[in-house]
Amino acid sequence: MKHTFSLRRGAEFQRAWDEGKAWSHPRVILRARANGMTTCRFGFVAGKKIGSIAARNRAKRLLREAVRRHLPRIAPGWDLIWIARAGGESIAFKEIDDAVAALVQRAHLIRNS
Repeated sequence: MKHTFSLRRGAEFQRAWDEGKAWSHPRVILRARANGMTTCRFGFVAGKKIGSIAARNRAKRLLREAVRRHLPRIAPGWDLIWIARAGGESIAFKEIDDAVAALVQRAHLIRNS
């Protein structure tokens, strides 16, 4: 995923966190806020409850890949924060991918084509 699609500044990330609406799944949490732009920006979080730094990095890599696969379906104009939940250290990619698809659907972020 390109860096142009990242929430890079702390203030941008915090605004999406504070003002965004949240949807949860047993494996992933999504926080979404409209950004008024023509693109989506993403942030990925894996807290220390996930485990070691290697486990947290793996969780974020899996989330990034799942979101990248669903990117053509996601409507533009949103800041999205994806949060990995504890218990997903040894999770299969298919479960994360299904969780991302379900959250995009529940949050009504599907692109109108």
